[in-house]
Amino acid sequence: MLYIDTPRWPAHGRLWAHLISDVSVAELHAFAELLGVPRRGFERDHYDVPADRVQTAIWLGARCVTSKEIVARLVAAGLRRPRHLSRRDAVK
Repeated sequence: MLYIDTPRWPAHGRLWAHLISDVSVAELHAFAELLGVPRRGFERDHYDVPADRVQTAIWLGARCVTSKEIVARLVAAGLRRPRHLSRRDAVK
C-alpha cells in the first residue's frame, strides 16, 4: 500500500508531502514514476512530493494519512531508514 501525508514542509517556494510504501522500495519507485515524481525526490525511505501532485497520488491509489502514521508504517514494515544510516554508511 502507498501512503501520502498532507503537504506541510516548505522548500523551494512550495509545500511538500511525503510518499511511502509499506511493501517495498521497488513499489515506491514504480508509483513515483507513474506519478511523474523524479528520482531525485527520493530521500532514504520516502519521496518528497509537491503539493500539486498530492491529489493525483490519492486518485492513483495512495492513502492520505498523518505524518506520524507515515513514520509508524515505515517502522512497522521495517523500511525506515534514519538519517544517520545514509547510503554512504550502508555501503561500508
